[in-house]
Amino acid sequence: MSELRPILLAEDSPNDAELTLEALADNNLANRVTHVSDGVEAMEFLRCEGKYQSRKPLNPAVAILDIKMPRMDGIEVLRAIRSDPAFKMIPVVMLTSSREEQDLIRSYELGINAYVVKPVNFSEFVKAVKQLGGFWAVLNELPPEGSSTHAD
Repeated sequence: MSELRPILLAEDSPNDAELTLEALADNNLANRVTHVSDGVEAMEFLRCEGKYQSRKPLNPAVAILDIKMPRMDGIEVLRAIRSDPAFKMIPVVMLTSSREEQDLIRSYELGINAYVVKPVNFSEFVKAVKQLGGFWAVLNELPPEGSSTHAD
């Protein structure tokens, strides 16, 4: 049996991060969730750098990104993920409060897998996160680590 891939959550709001982590835990997912508070730390996690240098280099089952983060925003993280052959196959979901059309369009242009606007209502937020976690960590099939595709 293959090792369970972690879930990467990049969210700078402590309240939204706590709600997301609780909703994922309520879903009884066995995947370990790593929470980072900005895009720079998200990339350090993926690249096994800084405080993540000793972690096993296993790409996450899904990266859940907020758009509006300090140092490096979610769209910049998405661009970095999609431009790096080692990470381009990682499913990426924007979980954001941004309803700006330009954010939505730019995210899809860069290869986002899903764009979810955070519901304002607490129970709807928890429901949305549970569905995200269940789908991306349990139902979605990922290619084996190190696989790549060639479009040419």
